[in-house]
Amino acid sequence: MFKSSLVISTADAGFDALAFKGDFEEGIELAKKLGYDAVEIAIRDPDLVDWSLLKKILEKEQMPVSAIGTGQAFLVEGLSLSSNNENIRKKAIERIKKHVKFATFIGGLVIIGLIRGFWKNDEGTKEKLKASIKEIGEFAKSEGVNIVIEPLNRYECDNLNTVEEVLKFIEEIGLSNIGVLADTFHMNIEEPSIETSIRKAGKKLFHFHVADSNRWAPGSGHIDFKSIFETLKEIDYNGYISVECLPLPNGEEEAARMALKTIRDCWIP
Repeated sequence: MFKSSLVISTADAGFDALAFKGDFEEGIELAKKLGYDAVEIAIRDPDLVDWSLLKKILEKEQMPVSAIGTGQAFLVEGLSLSSNNENIRKKAIERIKKHVKFATFIGGLVIIGLIRGFWKNDEGTKEKLKASIKEIGEFAKSEGVNIVIEPLNRYECDNLNTVEEVLKFIEEIGLSNIGVLADTFHMNIEEPSIETSIRKAGKKLFHFHVADSNRWAPGSGHIDFKSIFETLKEIDYNGYISVECLPLPNGEEEAARMALKTIRDCWIP
């Protein structure tokens, strides 16, 4: 059986593709009410969150955290793990280390998405990113936390756009606690075959995002989720299926409801 998760964030989030964007407590309660198994929390700066209060809310609702998103630190503050500005790069590393400490307290793995920054065809930035993620990965391993790198489509990021590129990058780093976060929206743009890419990822697939081809709730576009979920079962994927979509077609709650219904309908036992 699948494990479902809903991405939620604070109201000031700079990223629109969130099924629910509002107060954390409200989002956790909504996810619970709709029947989700967990929440994925997008957090810009863990220092701005009351860790103990959030943990109490999660425990009250009996909702675990599947993953912690970090991209807002890039969107809002410009922090980048591949920046040629050493001060910015070091600040980005320290921020993600805070996310790792937060994960040891609250649960979940830590996502490296947009905070990896842009390379602009500069090979040196790739090496800077590799050094940054290796440092973070080693720290995370000592804390018992997994890191995932998300392939993002070429229109949003100029590097690591495909699952294969991320797998090669992870192999070069050489840490067992670093894996792939695959997202159906990005895969629909970049992967010749979503199913083939899932098979390539295999045991390195640690987390899975779903949104339809238009980034609306699954069930609103043309992605074949039945085939995708069959492939996930084929590789014995046991992580979360986490909904990260625009609040469309009918608002936040209905998008989250529709997404979960589509997952249930398409996940054939």
